[in-house]
Amino acid sequence: MIVIQLANDGMGRGDEELGKRLMTTFLQVLGQADQTVAAMVLFNTGVRLACEGSPVLQELKELEERGTMILSCGTCLNHFDLGRKLVVGKASNMVEITDTMLKAEKVIPL
Repeated sequence: MIVIQLANDGMGRGDEELGKRLMTTFLQVLGQADQTVAAMVLFNTGVRLACEGSPVLQELKELEERGTMILSCGTCLNHFDLGRKLVVGKASNMVEITDTMLKAEKVIPL
């Protein structure tokens, strides 16, 4: 079981605009890969990816349809006042997120 950890709404450090473009491309390519990811855990600004206005909602919806569980940190959603704006996946808590990561054979942080 592979879990991808998204702690940011962009990929890498440095140029923010580039990071967001890279994240979009990564999720598009991931959605086309033969291998599926068991879960994605989103926390800190990563929760923005699954909320209204995100440029990657379609990519996340397609991953979810392929069987990827998408868990967004509820504390993070509340912190950014996004609790009611979650579109893809479900609001979760650190207990479930930690359990998901501990059960994984591999966790890939981005």
